[in-house]
Amino acid sequence: MPDASSSPDLPDSSAAVKPASKWKIAFGPGVVITPLYPGSRELRVFPYPALDISYDDRVFSQGPDVLGLNVIRSENYHVGASLSFDFQSRQEKDDPHLHGLGNVDGGPKLKLFADYTVWAFTGSVALYQDIAGHGQGKTVVTDLYASLPAGGWLFSVGPGFTWADALYTRTFFGVSSQQSAASGLPAYNTGAGIRDVHLNGYVSYDFSKHWVGSVAVTLGRLQHFAAASPITERRSELNTLASLNYRF
Repeated sequence: MPDASSSPDLPDSSAAVKPASKWKIAFGPGVVITPLYPGSRELRVFPYPALDISYDDRVFSQGPDVLGLNVIRSENYHVGASLSFDFQSRQEKDDPHLHGLGNVDGGPKLKLFADYTVWAFTGSVALYQDIAGHGQGKTVVTDLYASLPAGGWLFSVGPGFTWADALYTRTFFGVSSQQSAASGLPAYNTGAGIRDVHLNGYVSYDFSKHWVGSVAVTLGRLQHFAAASPITERRSELNTLASLNYRF
């Protein structure tokens, strides 16, 4: 019997391919463009540390989701929760139009989410609950989008809408009698309902093995209580997150 170690048909164990790491790590600079406050005609731009970190598709930190967990996951679906930071806020100093309305601070929210992908189509739903006590209540965002990879490019686009509870709409779009007296705006009562309808767009490009750039854009249109509020100066909304990440 020939010596197996000398057989040319057997692979060299020293050259065996190492299993792929369960870690995926990428980070870099990012920039956020968002309304100065909900219903504002002005935009604000600020830098943002763009993170895209995950372990075994189970634990992750991505975008505004500071720390998340896919409780149930497979190649086609995810169900889980995360601690998410919401940049929505409103300060009286932002605009003379806001004097007398009081400030609304941004802060952390609990996010519960689920998504499912069939071929090139993905449906998702996410519930956001204010856990900082800033009067932002809860919102539910539902989206459907189609994705197309092309070389180093990835394109995604699709519609969605946001539902908001009565506390959220009262905080951002309602005007109480006290606020009316202080601001000069007419009193305005709100309730739960559709906050906006929107169109999502996303594009990313792999410049190299390590560098990837991406831009996510959401164009929205305020509806119902949000649209008719005396606080609202513009019904259209633009939200953008652009980043350039280095992948390890």
